[in-house]
Amino acid sequence: MVTQEQRRRQLAREKFLRQQQRRTSARRKSRMRNSVIASVLGVIVIGSVALYTTGVLKNDDKANASSETTPSATPSASKAPDPCEKAAAGKVQKLSWKKEPAMTIDTSAGYTLKLATTCGDIGIALKTSAAPHTVNSFNFLASKGYFDHTKCHRLTTNGIYVLQCGDPTGTGSGGPGYTIPDENLKDKSLKGGVYPAGTVAMANTGQKHTGGSQFFLVYQDSQLPASYTPFGTVDAAGLKVLKKIAAAGESTGQGDGAPNATVVINKATVAKS
Repeated sequence: MVTQEQRRRQLAREKFLRQQQRRTSARRKSRMRNSVIASVLGVIVIGSVALYTTGVLKNDDKANASSETTPSATPSASKAPDPCEKAAAGKVQKLSWKKEPAMTIDTSAGYTLKLATTCGDIGIALKTSAAPHTVNSFNFLASKGYFDHTKCHRLTTNGIYVLQCGDPTGTGSGGPGYTIPDENLKDKSLKGGVYPAGTVAMANTGQKHTGGSQFFLVYQDSQLPASYTPFGTVDAAGLKVLKKIAAAGESTGQGDGAPNATVVINKATVAKS
């Protein structure tokens, strides 16, 4: 017959095992998240130096594990209110192509990309002559409605300061089915290993020439290697929108996660200027 004391000990053991299982699961999820950090953002921050993967801005499907953060990082105590509006009616289209689209833009002309988001409009002057493949790809994808109704799935607020968008799956692993070459990696704006605030650049897998549709918008100067095609510059109004999104924080409280703001691209449009 099991005594009351034996039963108490048995229940205590079972409770302990449940706790261990939860902790193991949490650690596994944390490692997975950190591996994403390592691949999507690519510079590991040591001390007060920059953090991330092969550069912070990789697509999340090929991540390298890293759990380091800057010593000054302070997790958010509470979730800030959502500063953005309700998304427009519509749904993400499931589109994919086998190869990069043929060149249809005038590489000597100026083009602009407008992201009409739930948080406000973000205007981007595109660097057509310096990054023709990238601009041509965005022109093609936008014309097909590829970015419409997609969420910006990632905000980093520690080590680097970017909002990442362009994945219809919202997971960080989606793409258009083709890749485009790296371009403009010697852009004069990239000085001292810094992507300045307002830069728009391509995410990648950490390997050369693996850009697809994911891109990131820098809202504060960020230490990154010159491995991510810089193809545009955000206008002043758009930068205010980005800072509003950043002020709302991200979901993990650790400096890298889904933005607390509901950032949805209602419509993306490329126009010849």
